[in-house]
Amino acid sequence: MINLLDTNTPIGGYSVNPYVGCPHACKYCYASFMKRFTGHTEEWGTFMDVKDWPEIKNPKKYAGQKVIIGTVTDGYNPLEKTYKNTRRLLEELKDSGADILICTKSDLVLRDLDLLKEINENSRLTVSWSINTLDEEFKDDMDAAVSIERRLAAMKEVYAAGIRTVCFISPVFPGITDIEAIIDRTKDQCDLVWLENLNLRGGFKADIMKYISDKHPDLVPLYDEIYNKKNRSYFEALEKKAEELAKKYDCRFVDNETPYERVEKGHPTIVDYFYHEEVRGTANSGKRNVIHNP
Repeated sequence: MINLLDTNTPIGGYSVNPYVGCPHACKYCYASFMKRFTGHTEEWGTFMDVKDWPEIKNPKKYAGQKVIIGTVTDGYNPLEKTYKNTRRLLEELKDSGADILICTKSDLVLRDLDLLKEINENSRLTVSWSINTLDEEFKDDMDAAVSIERRLAAMKEVYAAGIRTVCFISPVFPGITDIEAIIDRTKDQCDLVWLENLNLRGGFKADIMKYISDKHPDLVPLYDEIYNKKNRSYFEALEKKAEELAKKYDCRFVDNETPYERVEKGHPTIVDYFYHEEVRGTANSGKRNVIHNP
C-alpha cells in the first residue's frame, strides 16, 4: 500500500515513496536505516520492493500541502521504467492542488514530461536533482545512478518546460565537492540551489571514512576534525563562501527556507540547509533547532 506520511525533512509536508529500497546504492544513503523494517537480509541498495496501493480516493485532501515524492527511495529508479508506480502516483495526485516535490538522481523523469507540464498548469510542482560533483569518476564511486551529465541535461529540459527546478548539492563532501563549480554550471537551468553537508552516522560512517582513507588520504585529518572531533569550522567557512557566491551571481541567499518562485534566469535562490540536526523538522520556517552540545 502507499502511505502519505508527515515528514521530518527540513521542508516539512508529507512524504510518499512508491518503492521500498533503491538500486542506486548510494554509499552515503541516510535511508539505509529503512532496511530493518523490510525483512530483507540483503545489503541496502541490492533490493527493491514494488508497492501496490488502492487508488487515492480523495486527492483534494492534500490541496495546499507539500507532498514529497522520494524521501527514502528514488521514484525514478531504473525499475520505474517497467512498473510506472511514480507515474501512477502523479496521475492520482495531478488534480489534487498539492505542492508536489520530486527528488531524484535520474533523467527518467523526462518520460513523464507531458504529465509534469499538465500538473504544473494547475498546481505547484518542483523537480530536484541531487548533484554533489561534476566528476563522473567520483560519482561512480558513490552511486549507481545515471551520470551527472544526464542529470544536468534532464534538469535543463524540465527547466525549459517552465517547471521549477532545484540543484540539490547534497551531500557536500569536504574537500571534494566544489560548490562554486556546480553553481556556475547549473545557475542558468535551476530556480533554487540547496546546500546540505555530508552527515556521517550509522553504519555507513565507517565505509565513507575508509573510502576517504583509500582514495583521498590527504583529507583524512580534515574528516577526522569534522566527523570525530565535531569541528564545524569547515562548513561555517563554506556557508560564508556560499553567501559570497550568491552576491557574485546576484542571487538571493536564505537560511533554512525555500520560497516558492521562478527566478530570473541565472540567479537561483541559494538555500543554506547545512547541519541537518538543526533544520530537521523545522518545516522550512527559516528558523533552526537549538542544539545543546555537551
